[in-house]
Amino acid sequence: MSQQQQLNPSLHVRLSCALSVTVVTAALALTAASPANAQGYPNRTVKMIVPLTTGSGADIAGRVVAKNLTETWKQPVIIENRPGAGGLIGTGVVVNAEPDGYTLLVQSASYAANPAIYKKLPYDPLKSLTDVAILGQTPYVIITAADGPYQSIRELVIAAKSKPGEITFASAGVGSSTHLAAEYFNQIMGIKLTHVPYKGSPEAIQDTMAGRTAFYMAPLDTAIGQLRGGKVRALGVTSKTRNAAVPEIASVAEQGYPTFEIGLWFGVWAPAATAPAIVKKINTDINKAMLDPEVKTAYETKGIKATPMSPAEFAKFVREEMVKYQKIAKDANIEPQ
Repeated sequence: MSQQQQLNPSLHVRLSCALSVTVVTAALALTAASPANAQGYPNRTVKMIVPLTTGSGADIAGRVVAKNLTETWKQPVIIENRPGAGGLIGTGVVVNAEPDGYTLLVQSASYAANPAIYKKLPYDPLKSLTDVAILGQTPYVIITAADGPYQSIRELVIAAKSKPGEITFASAGVGSSTHLAAEYFNQIMGIKLTHVPYKGSPEAIQDTMAGRTAFYMAPLDTAIGQLRGGKVRALGVTSKTRNAAVPEIASVAEQGYPTFEIGLWFGVWAPAATAPAIVKKINTDINKAMLDPEVKTAYETKGIKATPMSPAEFAKFVREEMVKYQKIAKDANIEPQ
Protein backbone atom coordinates (compact mmCIF):
# COMPACT_ATOMS: atom_id res chain seq x y z
CA MET A 1 0.00 0.00 0.00
CA SER A 2 1.40 3.41 -0.94
CA GLN A 3 1.93 6.14 1.63
CA GLN A 4 -0.73 8.27 -0.03
CA GLN A 5 -3.26 5.48 0.28
CA GLN A 6 -2.27 5.08 3.92
CA LEU A 7 -3.06 8.73 4.52
CA ASN A 8 -6.64 8.16 3.56
CA PRO A 9 -7.65 4.72 2.28
CA SER A 10 -9.61 4.73 -0.99
CA LEU A 11 -10.03 8.51 -1.11
CA HIS A 12 -7.26 8.94 -3.70
CA VAL A 13 -8.96 6.52 -6.11
CA ARG A 14 -12.38 8.01 -5.44
CA LEU A 15 -11.04 11.51 -6.09
CA SER A 16 -9.60 10.43 -9.44
CA CYS A 17 -12.98 9.03 -10.47
CA ALA A 18 -14.88 11.99 -9.04
CA LEU A 19 -12.83 14.50 -11.05
CA SER A 20 -13.95 12.91 -14.32
CA VAL A 21 -17.67 12.88 -13.55
CA THR A 22 -18.23 15.93 -11.35
CA VAL A 23 -18.98 18.49 -14.05
CA VAL A 24 -21.29 16.23 -16.04
CA THR A 25 -23.21 15.09 -12.96
CA ALA A 26 -23.66 18.58 -11.59
CA ALA A 27 -24.74 19.97 -14.94
CA LEU A 28 -27.32 17.23 -15.47
CA ALA A 29 -28.68 17.69 -11.95
CA LEU A 30 -29.16 21.40 -12.43
CA THR A 31 -30.76 20.92 -15.83
CA ALA A 32 -33.22 18.37 -14.47
CA ALA A 33 -34.16 20.45 -11.46
CA SER A 34 -37.58 22.05 -11.44
CA PRO A 35 -37.48 25.83 -10.94
CA ALA A 36 -40.45 25.37 -8.62
CA ASN A 37 -38.13 23.92 -6.01
CA ALA A 38 -36.57 27.34 -5.49
CA GLN A 39 -39.79 29.37 -5.56
CA GLY A 40 -40.21 31.32 -2.36
CA TYR A 41 -36.65 30.58 -1.19
CA PRO A 42 -35.68 31.96 1.21
CA ASN A 43 -38.71 32.90 3.27
CA ARG A 44 -36.96 32.87 6.66
CA THR A 45 -33.55 33.20 8.28
CA VAL A 46 -30.63 31.49 6.54
CA LYS A 47 -27.82 30.34 8.82
CA MET A 48 -24.24 30.15 7.60
CA ILE A 49 -22.10 27.93 9.82
CA VAL A 50 -18.41 28.89 9.90
CA PRO A 51 -16.47 26.00 11.52
CA LEU A 52 -13.64 28.39 12.38
CA THR A 53 -13.08 31.19 14.88
CA THR A 54 -14.38 34.72 14.48
CA GLY A 55 -11.85 36.72 12.49
CA SER A 56 -10.69 33.76 10.39
CA GLY A 57 -10.42 34.20 6.63
CA ALA A 58 -13.64 32.32 5.87
CA ASP A 59 -15.45 34.23 8.61
CA ILE A 60 -14.42 37.58 7.12
CA ALA A 61 -15.43 36.67 3.55
CA GLY A 62 -18.65 35.02 4.76
CA ARG A 63 -19.76 38.10 6.70
CA VAL A 64 -19.24 40.37 3.69
CA VAL A 65 -21.38 38.15 1.46
CA ALA A 66 -23.98 37.43 4.18
CA LYS A 67 -24.64 41.16 4.50
CA ASN A 68 -25.25 41.44 0.76
CA LEU A 69 -27.51 38.37 0.67
CA THR A 70 -29.55 39.74 3.56
CA GLU A 71 -30.32 42.79 1.42
CA THR A 72 -30.96 40.75 -1.73
CA TRP A 73 -33.17 38.11 -0.12
CA LYS A 74 -34.94 40.43 2.33
CA GLN A 75 -34.32 37.75 4.96
CA PRO A 76 -31.65 37.61 7.68
CA VAL A 77 -28.49 35.72 6.71
CA ILE A 78 -26.55 35.16 9.91
CA ILE A 79 -23.06 33.83 10.59
CA GLU A 80 -22.69 31.27 13.37
CA ASN A 81 -19.17 30.25 14.38
CA ARG A 82 -18.74 26.61 15.43
CA PRO A 83 -14.93 26.16 15.68
CA GLY A 84 -13.09 23.05 16.79
CA ALA A 85 -11.37 19.88 15.55
CA GLY A 86 -9.96 21.49 12.43
CA GLY A 87 -13.42 22.55 11.28
CA LEU A 88 -14.99 19.12 11.65
CA ILE A 89 -17.44 20.14 14.38
CA GLY A 90 -19.12 22.91 12.42
CA THR A 91 -19.00 20.91 9.21
CA GLY A 92 -20.83 18.07 10.96
CA VAL A 93 -23.60 20.46 11.97
CA VAL A 94 -24.29 21.24 8.29
CA VAL A 95 -23.95 17.62 7.18
CA ASN A 96 -26.73 16.67 9.62
CA ALA A 97 -28.95 19.69 8.92
CA GLU A 98 -32.19 19.62 6.95
CA PRO A 99 -31.34 19.84 3.22
CA ASP A 100 -33.58 22.84 2.66
CA GLY A 101 -31.03 25.57 1.98
CA TYR A 102 -31.44 27.24 5.37
CA THR A 103 -28.24 25.86 6.91
CA LEU A 104 -25.10 26.36 4.87
CA LEU A 105 -21.39 25.82 5.47
CA VAL A 106 -18.84 28.59 4.90
CA GLN A 107 -15.37 27.08 5.03
CA SER A 108 -11.88 27.73 3.71
CA ALA A 109 -9.55 25.48 1.72
CA SER A 110 -9.33 23.46 4.95
CA TYR A 111 -12.40 21.62 3.60
CA ALA A 112 -10.12 20.14 0.92
CA ALA A 113 -7.14 19.75 3.24
CA ASN A 114 -8.84 17.79 6.04
CA PRO A 115 -9.25 14.53 4.07
CA ALA A 116 -5.47 14.42 3.66
CA ILE A 117 -4.87 14.55 7.42
CA TYR A 118 -7.60 12.50 9.05
CA LYS A 119 -7.86 8.72 8.68
CA LYS A 120 -11.60 8.84 9.04
CA LEU A 121 -13.80 11.89 8.78
CA PRO A 122 -17.26 11.95 10.41
CA TYR A 123 -18.68 12.58 6.94
CA ASP A 124 -17.92 11.68 3.33
CA PRO A 125 -16.05 14.64 1.76
CA LEU A 126 -17.29 13.62 -1.68
CA LYS A 127 -20.92 12.82 -0.88
CA SER A 128 -22.13 14.38 2.38
CA LEU A 129 -22.24 17.96 1.12
CA THR A 130 -23.07 19.75 -2.12
CA ASP A 131 -20.57 22.24 -3.54
CA VAL A 132 -22.46 25.51 -3.94
CA ALA A 133 -20.18 28.47 -4.65
CA ILE A 134 -16.72 29.89 -4.19
CA LEU A 135 -16.56 33.13 -2.19
CA GLY A 136 -13.16 34.29 -3.38
CA GLN A 137 -9.43 33.68 -3.21
CA THR A 138 -6.55 35.33 -1.38
CA PRO A 139 -2.85 34.65 -0.93
CA TYR A 140 -1.24 33.78 2.35
CA VAL A 141 1.26 36.21 3.82
CA ILE A 142 4.17 34.77 5.76
CA ILE A 143 4.35 36.82 8.95
CA THR A 144 6.85 36.94 11.79
CA ALA A 145 7.28 39.11 14.87
CA ALA A 146 7.92 42.77 14.04
CA ASP A 147 10.97 42.78 16.32
CA GLY A 148 11.96 39.19 15.52
CA PRO A 149 15.25 37.94 14.07
CA TYR A 150 14.04 37.29 10.52
CA GLN A 151 14.11 40.09 7.97
CA SER A 152 13.52 37.96 4.87
CA ILE A 153 12.57 34.53 3.58
CA ARG A 154 16.25 33.85 2.95
CA GLU A 155 17.19 34.56 6.57
CA LEU A 156 14.41 32.28 7.83
CA VAL A 157 15.50 29.46 5.51
CA ILE A 158 19.16 29.78 6.46
CA ALA A 159 18.28 29.68 10.18
CA ALA A 160 15.99 26.68 9.71
CA LYS A 161 18.63 24.73 7.81
CA SER A 162 21.18 25.40 10.55
CA LYS A 163 18.80 24.13 13.27
CA PRO A 164 16.61 21.35 11.80
CA GLY A 165 13.42 20.84 13.81
CA GLU A 166 14.21 23.55 16.37
CA ILE A 167 12.32 26.43 14.76
CA THR A 168 8.53 26.42 15.08
CA PHE A 169 5.70 27.53 12.82
CA ALA A 170 2.10 28.25 13.74
CA SER A 171 -1.08 27.05 12.07
CA ALA A 172 -4.81 27.52 12.57
CA GLY A 173 -5.09 23.86 13.54
CA VAL A 174 -4.01 20.37 12.51
CA GLY A 175 -5.31 19.64 9.03
CA SER A 176 -6.13 23.27 8.30
CA SER A 177 -5.12 24.81 5.01
CA THR A 178 -2.64 27.03 6.89
CA HIS A 179 -1.00 23.87 8.23
CA LEU A 180 -0.57 22.22 4.84
CA ALA A 181 0.38 25.48 3.12
CA ALA A 182 3.23 25.85 5.61
CA GLU A 183 4.24 22.23 5.08
CA TYR A 184 4.38 22.94 1.35
CA PHE A 185 6.59 25.97 2.05
CA ASN A 186 8.90 23.79 4.14
CA GLN A 187 9.10 21.21 1.34
CA ILE A 188 9.95 23.76 -1.34
CA MET A 189 12.57 25.39 0.90
CA GLY A 190 14.04 22.06 2.00
CA ILE A 191 13.67 22.81 5.71
CA LYS A 192 12.34 20.95 8.73
CA LEU A 193 10.36 22.89 11.34
CA THR A 194 8.13 21.96 14.28
CA HIS A 195 4.39 22.50 13.92
CA VAL A 196 2.47 24.37 16.64
CA PRO A 197 -1.30 24.24 15.99
CA TYR A 198 -3.68 26.86 17.39
CA LYS A 199 -7.44 27.13 17.67
CA GLY A 200 -7.64 29.56 14.76
CA SER A 201 -5.95 32.36 12.84
CA PRO A 202 -6.41 35.09 15.48
CA GLU A 203 -4.63 32.97 18.11
CA ALA A 204 -1.85 31.95 15.69
CA ILE A 205 -1.29 35.57 14.70
CA GLN A 206 -1.18 36.68 18.34
CA ASP A 207 1.51 34.19 19.33
CA THR A 208 3.55 34.81 16.20
CA MET A 209 3.31 38.53 16.87
CA ALA A 210 4.65 37.87 20.38
CA GLY A 211 7.56 35.83 18.99
CA ARG A 212 6.41 32.50 20.40
CA THR A 213 6.52 30.95 16.92
CA ALA A 214 8.87 31.86 14.09
CA PHE A 215 6.22 32.38 11.44
CA TYR A 216 2.62 31.88 10.47
CA MET A 217 1.28 31.33 6.98
CA ALA A 218 -1.56 33.78 7.58
CA PRO A 219 -4.51 34.33 5.25
CA LEU A 220 -3.95 37.87 4.00
CA ASP A 221 -7.44 39.02 4.94
CA THR A 222 -6.93 37.98 8.57
CA ALA A 223 -3.51 39.60 9.04
CA ILE A 224 -3.92 42.78 7.02
CA GLY A 225 -4.83 44.89 10.07
CA GLN A 226 -1.70 43.85 11.96
CA LEU A 227 0.40 44.41 8.84
CA ARG A 228 -0.87 47.92 8.33
CA GLY A 229 -0.44 48.64 12.02
CA GLY A 230 3.18 47.50 11.95
CA LYS A 231 2.49 44.81 14.56
CA VAL A 232 4.01 42.02 12.45
CA ARG A 233 6.64 41.82 9.74
CA ALA A 234 5.72 40.35 6.36
CA LEU A 235 8.30 38.09 4.77
CA GLY A 236 6.32 37.59 1.56
CA VAL A 237 2.99 36.84 -0.06
CA THR A 238 2.43 33.41 -1.58
CA SER A 239 0.93 34.49 -4.92
CA LYS A 240 3.22 34.61 -7.96
CA THR A 241 2.97 38.38 -8.02
CA ARG A 242 2.27 41.05 -5.42
CA ASN A 243 -1.23 41.64 -4.10
CA ALA A 244 -2.84 45.02 -4.83
CA ALA A 245 -3.98 45.40 -1.20
CA VAL A 246 -0.36 45.24 0.04
CA PRO A 247 1.79 46.12 -2.98
CA GLU A 248 4.78 46.83 -0.76
CA ILE A 249 5.11 43.13 0.18
CA ALA A 250 7.20 41.10 -2.26
CA SER A 251 6.04 37.67 -3.33
CA VAL A 252 8.03 34.64 -2.25
CA ALA A 253 8.50 33.81 -5.94
CA GLU A 254 10.26 37.10 -6.70
CA GLN A 255 12.63 36.60 -3.76
CA GLY A 256 14.45 33.81 -5.55
CA TYR A 257 11.94 30.95 -5.25
CA PRO A 258 10.14 31.11 -8.64
CA THR A 259 8.32 27.78 -8.30
CA PHE A 260 6.61 28.67 -5.03
CA GLU A 261 2.93 29.57 -5.17
CA ILE A 262 -0.03 28.56 -3.04
CA GLY A 263 -3.29 30.31 -2.25
CA LEU A 264 -6.30 30.21 0.01
CA TRP A 265 -9.94 30.18 -0.98
CA PHE A 266 -13.34 30.24 0.70
CA GLY A 267 -16.55 28.51 -0.31
CA VAL A 268 -20.13 27.59 0.50
CA TRP A 269 -21.61 24.10 0.81
CA ALA A 270 -25.10 22.75 1.53
CA PRO A 271 -26.33 19.36 2.80
CA ALA A 272 -26.13 16.74 0.05
CA ALA A 273 -29.85 16.36 -0.65
CA THR A 274 -30.50 20.09 -1.11
CA ALA A 275 -32.63 20.68 -4.23
CA PRO A 276 -30.41 21.56 -7.21
CA ALA A 277 -32.64 24.55 -8.02
CA ILE A 278 -31.96 26.01 -4.56
CA VAL A 279 -28.24 25.34 -4.99
CA LYS A 280 -28.35 27.16 -8.31
CA LYS A 281 -30.20 30.14 -6.81
CA ILE A 282 -27.72 30.49 -3.96
CA ASN A 283 -24.82 30.22 -6.41
CA THR A 284 -26.33 32.82 -8.73
CA ASP A 285 -26.97 35.29 -5.93
CA ILE A 286 -23.51 34.83 -4.40
CA ASN A 287 -21.92 35.41 -7.81
CA LYS A 288 -24.01 38.59 -8.18
CA ALA A 289 -22.94 39.67 -4.68
CA MET A 290 -19.28 39.49 -5.67
CA LEU A 291 -19.96 42.00 -8.46
CA ASP A 292 -21.63 44.46 -6.08
CA PRO A 293 -19.45 47.60 -5.64
CA GLU A 294 -19.69 47.45 -1.84
CA VAL A 295 -18.61 43.81 -1.75
CA LYS A 296 -15.83 44.42 -4.28
CA THR A 297 -14.48 47.30 -2.18
CA ALA A 298 -14.60 45.22 1.01
CA TYR A 299 -12.83 42.35 -0.75
CA GLU A 300 -10.16 44.54 -2.33
CA THR A 301 -9.42 46.19 1.02
CA LYS A 302 -8.81 42.74 2.53
CA GLY A 303 -6.85 41.37 -0.42
CA ILE A 304 -9.59 38.95 -1.55
CA LYS A 305 -10.20 38.38 -5.26
CA ALA A 306 -13.68 37.48 -6.49
CA THR A 307 -13.55 34.44 -8.78
CA PRO A 308 -17.17 33.41 -9.51
CA MET A 309 -17.81 29.81 -10.54
CA SER A 310 -20.86 27.72 -11.35
CA PRO A 311 -21.67 24.85 -8.94
CA ALA A 312 -20.12 22.40 -11.42
CA GLU A 313 -16.96 24.45 -11.79
CA PHE A 314 -16.63 24.81 -8.03
CA ALA A 315 -17.15 21.08 -7.49
CA LYS A 316 -14.35 20.30 -9.95
CA PHE A 317 -12.10 22.90 -8.32
CA VAL A 318 -12.65 21.46 -4.83
CA ARG A 319 -11.75 17.95 -5.94
CA GLU A 320 -8.59 19.18 -7.64
CA GLU A 321 -7.65 20.91 -4.39
CA MET A 322 -8.19 17.67 -2.48
CA VAL A 323 -5.72 15.93 -4.78
CA LYS A 324 -3.20 18.74 -4.26
CA TYR A 325 -3.41 18.54 -0.46
CA GLN A 326 -3.15 14.75 -0.54
CA LYS A 327 0.19 15.15 -2.32
CA ILE A 328 1.43 17.80 0.12
CA ALA A 329 0.55 15.58 3.09
CA LYS A 330 2.22 12.57 1.49
CA ASP A 331 5.41 14.47 0.70
CA ALA A 332 5.49 15.88 4.24
CA ASN A 333 5.25 12.35 5.73
CA ILE A 334 2.34 13.49 7.89
CA GLU A 335 0.97 10.70 10.05
CA PRO A 336 -2.82 10.62 9.67
CA GLN A 337 -4.82 11.22 12.82
